[in-house]
Amino acid sequence: MYRLSNSVIGFLNLFTLLASIPIIGAGLWMARSSTTCESFLQTPLLVVGFIVLIISLAGFIGACFHVAWALWVYLVIMLLLIGALMGLTIFGFVVTSPGGGTAIPGRTYREYHLDSYSPWLKKRVLDPHYWMTIRSCILGSKTCDKIVLWTPFDYLTKDLTPIQSGCCKPPTSCNYAMTLVAQDPDCYRWNNAATVLCYECESCKAGVLEDVRRSWHKLSVLNIVMVVVLIGIYSIGCCAFQNAKRAHTDYPYGHNRMSKVRPRWDFHW
Repeated sequence: MYRLSNSVIGFLNLFTLLASIPIIGAGLWMARSSTTCESFLQTPLLVVGFIVLIISLAGFIGACFHVAWALWVYLVIMLLLIGALMGLTIFGFVVTSPGGGTAIPGRTYREYHLDSYSPWLKKRVLDPHYWMTIRSCILGSKTCDKIVLWTPFDYLTKDLTPIQSGCCKPPTSCNYAMTLVAQDPDCYRWNNAATVLCYECESCKAGVLEDVRRSWHKLSVLNIVMVVVLIGIYSIGCCAFQNAKRAHTDYPYGHNRMSKVRPRWDFHW
């Protein structure tokens, strides 16, 4: 059991070291692409890939070669990573707790309103530069093309994603036959052109936030699982660090254990 923690840490970090290579490769490949959506994911992938690479390399060297300072760096970075994940999870739950859609009578889908979401998220989608990036992503994904051939009956029976509900159609309350009646401002932003539709509607921005909200909740659950796993790995790493320190203290010059055994015989003259 004396070296078990070192072996476990070494194996785990060899696995994550190899896993970081395709992550970095994907980020570098996206840097060569002109697609807006792919370049939007480039920076997070590169950051995650290099952090995993550095942590894994330090942990692997420290555990396998009993290098105490490398394990110390590994444990410090791991502690920072655990703290960052916990902070991100708490922040995610706070920011994404408000939201959700409004049920529409006689419809399966829901509709979404910008005022239902947190000010921090609203500020993001109301930024013109940020919104142009998202809008390009939606257009590139051809999300609205999937429902363009729907009949009125399909809208009564089929469900819509938040983005489809907010961006691909006008609000259900719109009545274009009654031009003198005050209606939702999004009714006037709607256009049948495939590149316009309701991409500038507040309902579209709210649909994007709802999609982000759902994804962030899933990510937060994954973060909690990762934090628990990392705490377990961190505990094993602490044992490996103590082993490395003990090995360095017991044999500072690389002598083996037999060099410390004193001979039982003496010569008398």
